[in-house]
Amino acid sequence: MLGNLQGWHLIVILAIVLLLFGAPKLPGLARSVGQSMRIFKSEVKTMKSDDPANPEAKPAETASNIAEPTTLGKPADVNVAPVTTAHVSPTDLGSDQNTASR
Repeated sequence: MLGNLQGWHLIVILAIVLLLFGAPKLPGLARSVGQSMRIFKSEVKTMKSDDPANPEAKPAETASNIAEPTTLGKPADVNVAPVTTAHVSPTDLGSDQNTASR
């Protein structure tokens, strides 16, 4: 996608940014973008250095710190009444629709 970006595309984008934000706000905008990039890079560097260097930071799963499954016992007997449904034929539905539309 960015491979098709040419020089004149960048000029058009910069002109639109200039029109949207105005000339006085551009230095502040560039400063905040640069600061955000620095923060992002430092966080990525911190994440990369934390992973392989400190394997003891996260405790390994052992048999002692894994929770044992609990047994719930025998489930209680539950009496469930059968469910009955009324039979509705398509002709019954048709007669209701005809009376409702009158």
